[in-house]
Formats: sequence, C-alpha cells, structure tokens
Amino acid sequence: MAVGDKDALLVAVFDDWIAAVHRTRGERGDLPETPRDAIMALFEPFIGYFAQDPMLSREYSSIIVRGTHESAIFADLALALVSEIENVLSAAGLNNAEAARRARVVYFAYLGIVMTTGNQAASGGSPLEQLYEVIDFALQQASEGKR
Repeated sequence: MAVGDKDALLVAVFDDWIAAVHRTRGERGDLPETPRDAIMALFEPFIGYFAQDPMLSREYSSIIVRGTHESAIFADLALALVSEIENVLSAAGLNNAEAARRARVVYFAYLGIVMTTGNQAASGGSPLEQLYEVIDFALQQASEGKR
C-alpha cells in the first residue's frame, strides 16, 4: 500500500480516474456545438459517476472535506477546468475578466454539486439538472453582458 491508508487509496483511485476521463475527453477533440453543451461536457462524466454510487461518493467527499488528503480535483485539474470554462464563456461574448469570474463560479458550483450528490443535501433536481441551471445562469448573464 504505497499510498498509505484506505482514504489515500480512495482519493488516488478517484484522482486517477478523473484525470483519465479528462485526458480522454481532450483527446477525442469532438467539441459540442453550443457553449452550454461544451461546458456540460467537461463535468457530465464526473457528475454521472458520483450519482451512480452515493455511498462511495459520500466517502470520497468526506475525505476531501476533512482535508487529510489532497486531491487533483482541487489542483491541476481545477486550473484546467476553470480555464476551459473561461474559454467557452469568452467565446460566448464575455470580456476576459468577466469570463474568468464566471468560470470560477461555475467550477465552485460544480464542486458543491459533486460534494452533495452522495448525501442528497441539495434539492432542486438531479445533479445534472442543477449543473445545467448554473451553466444556463452563467450563459444567460453572458448574453445580457453583450447588450
């Protein structure tokens, strides 16, 4: 057990899987046509996976929240996802500063949705529906910002 304890093992397995999904998505090169779909494509595999196994998701979330083990979800992958969201929002017409700000909001909303998926703490629809609402809000604001 080179990673140490069971918590570290679970975080390492999730991090490896998350990195592999992100890498594979980037290699495919098939970008969705709409900004909404482009942003959602970044998160859909993760949200779906966490929703499939609430007990495992709850355990992973509790490890992350305790702060005893670091996760790629808060490091390199976070920077990559925020950058990709920012690029989509910029292409949708937001200036760089506003795109960066809204990209962070979308990312942090995603984290909140992921962290509450396992315990059903959030209400207002499925995790995917909640994320669509956040993305729609950011994009609605983008279209209003162009006026």
